Amino acid sequence: MSRNAMVSRVENERVLVLERVFDAPRDLVFQMFKESEHLKRWWGPKGWELPVCHVDFRPGGVWHYCMKCVDKNQGDFYGMESWGKGVYKEIVEPEKIIYTDYFSDAEGNTNDTMPSTEVMMEFIDLGGKTKLVSRSEYVSAEALKTVMDMGMLEGITQTWDRLEESLNEIK
Repeated sequence: MSRNAMVSRVENERVLVLERVFDAPRDLVFQMFKESEHLKRWWGPKGWELPVCHVDFRPGGVWHYCMKCVDKNQGDFYGMESWGKGVYKEIVEPEKIIYTDYFSDAEGNTNDTMPSTEVMMEFIDLGGKTKLVSRSEYVSAEALKTVMDMGMLEGITQTWDRLEESLNEIK
């Protein structure tokens, strides 16, 4: 279990704010979000891999990826694929990434039946450590509830645990 627990809160019924401090320099934490070779090591909950991860890290660029469950202990989820697509809106290296996150298919077509998310990630330098603040804004409280009911908070917690493990291996 992580020494640095994630803090979460909901603002205005439709904005999920997540905060966590990582024991790694800001430049390194930021780099983990911009390069596919790093994302493949940690993105997704435990038992899931990223067999597809294409990153065009620039405003207007697209991050297209596939998470696949490789853990037989996860029962019906084993073998399942979950495709996602992020479209970068603003990047201020190494301080901020703003993008729109979508559920998608293997061709990158967005799934309009699932809620999209406006995500702003801030990387705050704490002198050798980094506070990561993620603000995910949904169109409605119902859209936020949809993804929360899918287990999104647990999935992000596990994902950020894996990020911390990867940072510890690298630094």
